Amino acid sequence: MKLLPPFFQQTNAADGAAGSAQPDSSAVTDKSGTIDADPATILEKIDNMIDGFLKLLPNIAIAAIAFVIIFLIGKFIRKLVVKGFESRSHDNIGVVLGRIVTWLSIFAGLVIASTIVIPGIEAGDLLASLGIGGVAIGFAFKDILQNLLAGILLLIREPFKIGDFIEVDGFTGVVESIETRSTIIRTTDGEQVVIPNGQIYTNPLKVKTAYELRRSEYDVGIGYADDIEVATGKILEAVKGVDGVKSDPAPEVLVVALADSTVNLRPRWWTDSRNSDVVHTKSDVVRAIKYKLDEAGIDMPYPTHVHLFHDQTEETDGDRTRQREGWPAGDNPPKPAREVPRPGGSN
Repeated sequence: MKLLPPFFQQTNAADGAAGSAQPDSSAVTDKSGTIDADPATILEKIDNMIDGFLKLLPNIAIAAIAFVIIFLIGKFIRKLVVKGFESRSHDNIGVVLGRIVTWLSIFAGLVIASTIVIPGIEAGDLLASLGIGGVAIGFAFKDILQNLLAGILLLIREPFKIGDFIEVDGFTGVVESIETRSTIIRTTDGEQVVIPNGQIYTNPLKVKTAYELRRSEYDVGIGYADDIEVATGKILEAVKGVDGVKSDPAPEVLVVALADSTVNLRPRWWTDSRNSDVVHTKSDVVRAIKYKLDEAGIDMPYPTHVHLFHDQTEETDGDRTRQREGWPAGDNPPKPAREVPRPGGSN
């Protein structure tokens, strides 16, 4: 038998003693229907958790201080951004960018605080994980992010501002609020409409109060027997006498159509671009035109239709001297393009 060195002999002896001291697992029996709980083990785990928390208290305190400092810096930068854009009359952009700065400062503070509390976490690894998660979130919330980006672009470009009267995608109203996700307008009926910014940015937009003046028009039909020049003069006189109609550019009247029953004239005039001014002034203009034309005796005829009924089974069919519907009767009517045989063989 080969002898081992003394050190290995002691080690083997200690292992043998430890092995003999371990309980035989086969001798331990688990009773069904009961929960085996060792209070000593539970207390030991709780004690370890408390010890670990106490060890992390300095890190937690430093992380909290770092988060507060970063948040205060972000708040200070937000005030600078808001004041900077307010001085340039871009209040909405300042508010939105200020909110973005606040959220970025909160995010940066949480990342730094996490790396302080748990030193094993590196900021680069955390940002990489968040980047992968951000891609998944981006696909899941594509519409929300699209509206957010469109809102930022609308605030930067400012195609309209609060108080403007706009028309977009069938909705018309006054802009009450421009937010990062949506724009809120109030319709002329007193209803509130929330329109996603992506819908506004990708669809045609009509800003009716973009300029100080707006032009209106209305078609008026007069009879064919009435004098166009006289009617035009009366209409111009009526339009110019209405309060709210601007003299520069001057009102005008155009002949736009020779319709079935009327000669259509189109008066055009300019008012303030506010919707209330446009609507009320138009009502006053139409009323004044009606009164002025009635006073001048100019006819505004109703649509008329002539229906000709011709019975082609009559014996007089084709005889223009006797035919009644739609042909001039008499001894010398217009000659037909071709001769029509008469009853009895006479032409």
